[in-house]
Amino acid sequence: MILGRRGFLAGAAGIASIGAARRAWADQPLDDSGRLIPTPERNPYPYSGVSGAGLPAQAEDARGGWMSGLPGVRYSGRRPMPYPVLPWGEAATGAAVDKGLLPPIHPLIQVQLRDTQICIGGDGAYYMTGSTGGNIWAFNDGVELWRSENLTDWTYLGLVWSLDREGGWAKSWRSRRGVPFRAIWAPEIHYVAGNYFICFSVSRAGLGVLRSTSGRPEGPYEYAFSPDAHLRRGIDATLFQDDDDAVYLTYGSGDEMVRLKDDLSGYAGEWRKTALVETECLVARDRDRCLRGENILGYEGATLFKKDGLYYLGAVGNVEGRYSFVFAVSENIHGPYRMRHEAAPCAGGGNVFKDKEGKWWSTFFGNDEQSHFREKPGLIRVDFDDAGRIVTARDQPFARPLPPLPTPKPEMMS
Repeated sequence: MILGRRGFLAGAAGIASIGAARRAWADQPLDDSGRLIPTPERNPYPYSGVSGAGLPAQAEDARGGWMSGLPGVRYSGRRPMPYPVLPWGEAATGAAVDKGLLPPIHPLIQVQLRDTQICIGGDGAYYMTGSTGGNIWAFNDGVELWRSENLTDWTYLGLVWSLDREGGWAKSWRSRRGVPFRAIWAPEIHYVAGNYFICFSVSRAGLGVLRSTSGRPEGPYEYAFSPDAHLRRGIDATLFQDDDDAVYLTYGSGDEMVRLKDDLSGYAGEWRKTALVETECLVARDRDRCLRGENILGYEGATLFKKDGLYYLGAVGNVEGRYSFVFAVSENIHGPYRMRHEAAPCAGGGNVFKDKEGKWWSTFFGNDEQSHFREKPGLIRVDFDDAGRIVTARDQPFARPLPPLPTPKPEMMS
């Protein structure tokens, strides 16, 4: 795509904001150390720190969306953004739908959300969260939450944990790729041990776990333990409660996990490595590691659930260009895990859960060019084959025919 003058200026303005931040705050052009830097006197970015309530999804919202990142944000949709955006281009072709790999699901709501995660609360309602804000590669304001009785109609509960108000160690600004950075990544809400907990990560810093002080999903929240420092370097923290009520914490690609105390006030033991068997590599990004004999599942987005006595450990893998979950199964929580398989193509970075009627779902947000929409919450119905592999279900309540690909705006072409 060749940019016209207006498209070039919009993109240049987004790039300029990143460049100005880099010049103002980074000692080195590409300082990616995560070192602490002075808090900016004013926000150096044009983006919003929250995603907000969003809008009811319409037919055309099954295309387009957001593609956040450095040096800016791409956007295609029915309302203008209050900040400069980069051209959409081939950001979401829908090729996986065309191939029959991905059902043509429509988003739950029209809102910018990455790393969609949904759980059932103690009140029987569904709660949804994820990475929010205009550009999580720059900053956001904390953790936002939505509530639903039926997975279809969602109510916005607002910012339930604020970095500025309650962030502690996590609210510090850091240097990431040469620019100021402060953002919560992949928060997850869990109802475990009779209370609501939120686990999260800060890139270039580490992991944290929060506990509701009111026993309500909307908080307020405080650090469950380690209020003054991160728990461990890494991203994509997740919690899992076993049948015996033991709660475990893992993160990243699920390479290790630790059991927590019964009241979730700290570790009940040491971190233990996860065992994997089979050397077949499904993840293109990690092909070289496979050839060296390293046994890996994926590279980020760990998740864990249990069905029919089997533990399902998942991590995101780049499978033929798709940002998908790769799962493996085991009879023991620490492994060895076997039977690697791609589950729900393009649906990495979230979780798999069972609803109140006993149906299983994979969350979705669209994070690759084969997706038909990007950075919006969605749901894919999943089933299990005779061997126990996760497969896309025939019944897809949120799937409908897709609208045609949007025509590029005239001002974006020469």
